[in-house]
Amino acid sequence: MSVVIESTIKTSPLGRWYIELTDTSVADSEPIYCLDVYEYADKIEELGAKHDGAVDVLWSSDEGVTPEQINEVRMQMNAYEAEQESIRNGDSHLADGTPNFNNPENYQDQEA
Repeated sequence: MSVVIESTIKTSPLGRWYIELTDTSVADSEPIYCLDVYEYADKIEELGAKHDGAVDVLWSSDEGVTPEQINEVRMQMNAYEAEQESIRNGDSHLADGTPNFNNPENYQDQEA
């Protein structure tokens, strides 16, 4: 049976979004705060490891979160997923054209 991780997009008093994670399988679980999608992905991976990968994510947004902030999170998640796919595939460049520095081909000596 999978565990539900609640992911809530929230906004700070300064107008910056962040994501609050709550592990619903743990009573009185302390929330985990993520300030970017990379931190979010790391925390979801950690939580997934605790539950043998059987994790479902339930998304929501708090009051005061603007559609622009939700869209920014969505766009950053899409970019992150495209980057991870390029890395998994061993592509020489990421989807946005940036060199994939995890690919050893980008470090080969080139003769002049």
